Amino acid sequence: MNKIALITGATSGIGYATSKLLANNNFDLIITGRRNDRLLELKNELESSGNTKVLVICFDVRIRKQVIQAISELPEEWKNIDVLVNNAGLASGFGHIQDGDIEDWEKMIDTNIKGLLYMTKEVLPIMVSRNSGHIINISSIAGHEVYENGNVYCATKHAVSALTKAMRIDLLKNNIKVTSISPGMAETEFSIVRFHGDKSMAKKFYEGLTPLGGEDVAEAILFVLTRPAHVCIDEIKIMPTAQATATITNRNIV
Repeated sequence: MNKIALITGATSGIGYATSKLLANNNFDLIITGRRNDRLLELKNELESSGNTKVLVICFDVRIRKQVIQAISELPEEWKNIDVLVNNAGLASGFGHIQDGDIEDWEKMIDTNIKGLLYMTKEVLPIMVSRNSGHIINISSIAGHEVYENGNVYCATKHAVSALTKAMRIDLLKNNIKVTSISPGMAETEFSIVRFHGDKSMAKKFYEGLTPLGGEDVAEAILFVLTRPAHVCIDEIKIMPTAQATATITNRNIV
């Protein structure tokens, strides 16, 4: 039987690529996000191969009532979740702390930290009851380093890294694996969202180098999930060849 993986933020970027890759590698999928049309389109594409079953649930991880409802109302055949990929996350705004927009701050905190916690809180009892499971938290290089104009975003991703380590300790006796994956520059919708839809600014962010794609991170996720039962990959940091740190890049490598 296929394992069941729940992926948040499946409508684009890393979540979208991960859904496609896991569907081709013996996983049934619960795909979630806020854009139902994209979720349904992805479901149709994945199921057309005939190798996977897909359940679509449209909700916002920032809203706890919606998270509780989504997990509590899962059909019986979808309740035994084996894998939770906490992928939903974003950066919003790019400026000095004194110029920060409170709405941007709250959006990042509510999605990157509280959304991750809400999802984990609802799914974990299922895993604990079975004494098995795997949680993968998508962090960032920003969870390891702080850079100018990244303040609150970096703080939220540092929190993800800390929470992952705490989960690993707390869930050790329950035989539940916990992994953090921290990408560097990845060309998804990330920068478009960060710059509030300004595609020209988002494009400049990656000029002169080849960033990661969602598929690169998805392959790391698949690797983590396909290790033997006695192996847990605690953390992966994955960077473009042209990026050494959060801020040091070689813009001549394309």
